[in-house]
This record gives sequence, C-alpha cells and structure tokens, in this order.
Amino acid sequence: MKARRTPWWYYLVAALLGLIGGAGLVRLTESSQLNVLGAPWFVSAMLVLIALVVLYMAWQVHLYVKGKRREMDAARAVNTLVLAKALGLAGAALLGWYGGQVLMSLSHAEAPFYAEIIKECLFGVGAALVDMVAGIVSERLCQLPPNQGPEHPRVKAARRRKSMAKAANKE
Repeated sequence: MKARRTPWWYYLVAALLGLIGGAGLVRLTESSQLNVLGAPWFVSAMLVLIALVVLYMAWQVHLYVKGKRREMDAARAVNTLVLAKALGLAGAALLGWYGGQVLMSLSHAEAPFYAEIIKECLFGVGAALVDMVAGIVSERLCQLPPNQGPEHPRVKAARRRKSMAKAANKE
C-alpha cells in the first residue's frame, strides 16, 4: 500500500464547500426561526485539544521513522496517518463553515445576537485553522523516508565501498 500526501487543492475544496454551507446556514436562519449558528466555546477548545493529540501521535511516528524510538505498531502508525489526513480536511471544512457564518453575519454585527455569533465563530475559525495546520504537519511527520532500493545512490556507494574493502583485504 502506498500512501500519498493530500493534494493542496483538497483543502481548498473543503474550505469552499464549508464556506458555502456556513453562508447558507446564515441565510436559512434569517428566513426562518431555526437557530443553529455559532459554535459553543467548548467545541473550539475540543478542536484544539484534538489537534494537540494528533500532533503528539504523529511525533511518536516521526521518532520511530528517525530511529529514536525502538518499537511502533504498524496499525498505530497507519491510524495516525489517517487521523492526520482527516484532521486537515475537517479543519479546512470547518474553517470555511465558521468563516461563512462570520462573513454573512457581519452585516448584522450591531445586533447583540449576531455579535455573539461572530465572536464564537471567530474562535471557531481559529480552532479550525489550528486543526488544518496540525493535520498537514502531522501528515508530513508520518512520512516515511524514500525507499533505498538497489538503484539508490547511497546503496550503490555502500556496495562499491564494500567491494573495495574486500579487494583490499584479499591483497
């Protein structure tokens, strides 16, 4: 199995879809009695906590890849990579979602209800940005070094040194 890095445009698409969804939610709230705008402070705090946990897990995988940690369960390493990818994309989508709510609510900022929503969503935007960046960094930390097959320059050089040492020992 070969895991590929998440392309940059996936994050852009997720953020744009979130932006459309967040803006649409504000429009829906304005035209009905539905009120699901904003994000509780607890949600923003949990988003940042999740980012820290995934970063810690990715750091453990990175230490194993660099040889500074002796053991690592392969399933844990793969799950950490999957979490990192999911965190980055979810962070991008939430960034758009809360950003869309902020943009659409700015015209009503003088109303106390919308002012509170804008504050909550700005904290949500910050937490989502932290999540997206943490996901991208964690994905990078989980990256394996390039395969050093028989055609890799280091392997060729090591083989050459070995053969030269053998020849020197025979004489």
